[in-house]
Amino acid sequence: MSLLPSWVESANLPDCPFPLNNLPYGVFSTKDSDPRCGVAIGDRILDVQMAEELGLITLDHGPAFDVPFWNEVMEMGPETWAELRRQLTTLLAQGSEHQTDVEPMLVAQSDAELHMPFLVSEYTDFYAGRHHATNVGTMFRGAENALPPNWLHIPIGYNGRASSVVVSGTEVRRPWGQLKSPDQPLPAFLPCRRFDFELEMGAIVGMPSDGPVTVDEADDMIFGYVLLNDWSARDIQAWEYQPLGPFQAKATATTISPWIVTKAALDPFRVHTPKRDFELLDHLKDTGPMLYDIDLEVTLAPQGQAPTSLTKTNYREMYYSAAQQLAHHTTSGCPMTPGDLLGSGTISGAEKHQRGSMLELSWGGKDPLTLATGEDRSFLQDGDTLTLSGAAKGDGVTIGFGTCTGTVLPALEDPYKR
Repeated sequence: MSLLPSWVESANLPDCPFPLNNLPYGVFSTKDSDPRCGVAIGDRILDVQMAEELGLITLDHGPAFDVPFWNEVMEMGPETWAELRRQLTTLLAQGSEHQTDVEPMLVAQSDAELHMPFLVSEYTDFYAGRHHATNVGTMFRGAENALPPNWLHIPIGYNGRASSVVVSGTEVRRPWGQLKSPDQPLPAFLPCRRFDFELEMGAIVGMPSDGPVTVDEADDMIFGYVLLNDWSARDIQAWEYQPLGPFQAKATATTISPWIVTKAALDPFRVHTPKRDFELLDHLKDTGPMLYDIDLEVTLAPQGQAPTSLTKTNYREMYYSAAQQLAHHTTSGCPMTPGDLLGSGTISGAEKHQRGSMLELSWGGKDPLTLATGEDRSFLQDGDTLTLSGAAKGDGVTIGFGTCTGTVLPALEDPYKR
């Protein structure tokens, strides 16, 4: 794959995350405009609402950008998705006859505020990274029982809270909950002491379903991908999760990156899932390369201090693809809706520096990390800023997602004191 040149010069620079090959979708505002849909190109944002109003973008299903979210485009389906990408490429390609018309529609990213790029209909989080599941299982059940019996046969998941999904840059308040210390006979209502991040990718469902779909059909339904941090209260989770799994421990916030990177942009980076221990049943079998080679990193910056790199891993470490997760989600007849968000599950690699959560990095708090500042961390402290970043990289081409950032705020005073 080679770099597609654009007349937007910054899009042609080495390591630019938003070249013409990418064209990710977001929502932005400026001091002079309300939130509206935009497309990142170089260090600029194309105002696609204005481009549509002036007739430079036309879709067969009618206006799509008179609202500040991408759900309208999602519902138009894959043929429209491809047509929109073709039109955008034509407008922004080097030598485009539309350059003079389009130039006034570009906004500097530095002058823009980014918002949620779509309306989240439902949110499902999976537990589909083998290294993460093995590490966590080993901590709590021992190496011989690390993976539950079903884990190698189905992608395990739970229904989360769409209402708690927020865009990058949103501050996250340390939650309260019931905690039960091993040395105490009864639980207490306290602020979380073991607040954590989880490095994930999010797949956005663009097409609806009514009944079971195949893995290939599920892949066609996916509109694009975002970075995702599923904030986790580990001590609340330890007390509540048996027998039905996470509930309030995962309901504080889930942060996503502001740009939706399309499957078309990621197609050159497709890779196969890892070797299977057991052949999957027919409805979940791999039908081709459905994961992506995306380098991922997480940094932690204490308040007012420089960041430390905590982990570097890759999305290809997942055991199940988003298409397999989506296909499994529909097996019961569960309808899927445009705007549904699927969290991949924590993405960890085989080595310590590839672990995608503080729980794993500090091995449950027994092996604290030392930051570049000299401070130690077992779990997140107030004022810590977590930044997730990711990019697929080819020969002179980088497909970036922007950053997925959140800062931990102190817990409120006891919310039940009156």
